[in-house]
Amino acid sequence: MNIKYPGLLAEKLPSGATRYRVRVEGDKKRRIPLSVEPGHSQFVEVYRAARAGIIITPEATPEERAIKYSIGWLAAKHLAAMEREVAAGAASALTLKKRVGVMKVLTERYENYAMVMPQSKLVDLRDAFVSTPARADSIIEGIRSMYRWACERDLCTVNPAIGIARIDQGKGGAIPWNSDDLRNFRNRHPPGTTPHLCLTILMFTACRIGDAIWLGRGNETKIQGVTALRWQPSKKGSAEVSIPMLPPLYRATRAASIQGKTYLLNGKGGQFASTDSLGIMFRRWCDSAGLTGRSAHGVRKAAGHLLAQEGCSQYQIMTIHGHTQAQTSEIYTKGVERWRLAKDAMAALESMEW
Repeated sequence: MNIKYPGLLAEKLPSGATRYRVRVEGDKKRRIPLSVEPGHSQFVEVYRAARAGIIITPEATPEERAIKYSIGWLAAKHLAAMEREVAAGAASALTLKKRVGVMKVLTERYENYAMVMPQSKLVDLRDAFVSTPARADSIIEGIRSMYRWACERDLCTVNPAIGIARIDQGKGGAIPWNSDDLRNFRNRHPPGTTPHLCLTILMFTACRIGDAIWLGRGNETKIQGVTALRWQPSKKGSAEVSIPMLPPLYRATRAASIQGKTYLLNGKGGQFASTDSLGIMFRRWCDSAGLTGRSAHGVRKAAGHLLAQEGCSQYQIMTIHGHTQAQTSEIYTKGVERWRLAKDAMAALESMEW
């Protein structure tokens, strides 16, 4: 199939070689030489840039290849800045990975639009993902963060993503595990296995799977004579966590036949390559135990609910989960505390003559 490229000129040189140039769209007198020939993996990208009056080479950065002050240019600058933050330890690699996905969605549709775009275009983008509302809202949140970053650096003055309503009604997020779920998983994966160890770590630390992957003996310490685990959660804004290492967790970490720097080791005896790889394995372990729709985060939520049911205060749960804002832990205590208050109030009526 022949593909036509408007404005592309193929010129024979005296040497016999062919030179490719492109007329700039809207300015036929200006011709830009191409650094690559048709068939090169980046030919279309270089050609399109030339038609827009921009000279790029295959080695150019995404920011250099983009039309200045376009959506693509702003997205490239934002991702480059995030990469520097990750390298400096100021942002997580997981956040960067999610943001790359958001920028891909945005630029696939609006790459060459002016970066100060109408809000209606972002609403259209959100609505295009209405069948997956949580993802739709996540995309808008990522774009909102990009513009917030840009406004702070005087790259633009307006954040068009502000004020766009969420469409995900919310169904409580991850399903908290119940006692039957925990029992079925342990029956399928007995002590000494990696799945059993993983569940035990998640349950008795209430940590996220992104932290479970690297926790190990290096995090063990003594606090007032008590063996404890201490770590700084990788999620930005989380507070340091220090909790006693209860016997079930201690036994599980010593039960594995192979010990390493981290508690959790893959089938080859090494550390899991990424949070995603551990997450995939955890879902497989759940499936093999007949637990569909269950996730590692559901174990964390189960720990929060159990702590609340055992009478722990909102602030006690905050210290274990690494929360820095009380409202984050309120979801675990709100219903339990209301029931406790109601029960105490009704007890006052028991002695009333009726």
